[in-house]
Amino acid sequence: MQPIREPSASENYFWPSVWAVALHILIFGMLFVSFAMTPDLPEAKPIVQATLYQLKSKSQATTQTNQKIAGEAKKTAARQTEVEQLEQKKVEQEKQEAVKAAEQKKEEAAQKAEEQKAEAAAAKAEAAKAEAAKKADEAKKVDEAKKADAKKAEEKQLADIAKKKAEDDAKKKAEEDAKKAAAEEAKKQAADDAKKKAAEDAKKKAAEDAKKKAADDAKKKATADSAKKAQEAARKSAEDKKAQALADLLSDKPERQQALADEQGDETAGSFDDLIRVRASEGWSRPPSARNNMSVTLQIGMLPDGTIASVSISKSSGDGPFDSSAVAAVKNIGRLTEMQGMKPADFAQYRSFKMTFTPGDLAL
Repeated sequence: MQPIREPSASENYFWPSVWAVALHILIFGMLFVSFAMTPDLPEAKPIVQATLYQLKSKSQATTQTNQKIAGEAKKTAARQTEVEQLEQKKVEQEKQEAVKAAEQKKEEAAQKAEEQKAEAAAAKAEAAKAEAAKKADEAKKVDEAKKADAKKAEEKQLADIAKKKAEDDAKKKAEEDAKKAAAEEAKKQAADDAKKKAAEDAKKKAAEDAKKKAADDAKKKATADSAKKAQEAARKSAEDKKAQALADLLSDKPERQQALADEQGDETAGSFDDLIRVRASEGWSRPPSARNNMSVTLQIGMLPDGTIASVSISKSSGDGPFDSSAVAAVKNIGRLTEMQGMKPADFAQYRSFKMTFTPGDLAL
């Protein structure tokens, strides 16, 4: 329904103004016609007519009397004429007043008719306004009803959406709870499996550690025995060589004595190199990356009392774990007490020297 437009103030007064102008034109036209149709009044005539006769034979007194009477008659005629004129003026005035009254009455009637028309137009406008207001009210009610229906539909839609969302959330939560429960169960199972595996690994490791410890103990014992035998053999050989060298020194020439002394020093150095390798192998832990074809050269510093002062890598094997294990094995020797009886000239070469180690050397 389209809204009804209320007329403006200029539209409300348009037709009443047109009717008022038309009514005034009509009244002026009637007045013009009434003046045009008014009959001409006859001229006023004196009521008293006097005939004046001149008597030749009359006396002067009679003449004067007659003149006096004529004058009176003229005066009386003049007064009569004046009265008649006044009466005529009065009649005309009354006629004009009547015309004016008629015109005024017509004007009042026209004004009243105009007012009635204005009132009728106003009433009609009021009625139209009331009708428009009624229609607007009805349209408003219809619109409000539509809005209420739309709001109800929207609320229902929102309620359906909320219900569906709640169902989806509940379903999703149930799935998440199920997944969480499954994850917890899997985690628990994994923990149990890990615990069992850890226990088995611990048992296995304990058995391996025990086996390794037994092997290490056997190896250490064998190494110690070997070292002891080697030390004893080296000591005996050294004593024998010293005795032989002493004998040679006492019997041969100076050149021969010097050569024998150099040879004895080399043999003694070779014995101490073997001793260092044996002691280093006792504390060596073979890394998984160690291979038999590897070799590392270490720069070793030693004090006169046989203490290992410093160990550094002079030439790497290319495998960091093996190099580090060789350095650690030499440092673990600590001190070689067997070198305490060496002469300063013999010990000079051990103050800072190089040694090459292979996995086979350290696995004695």
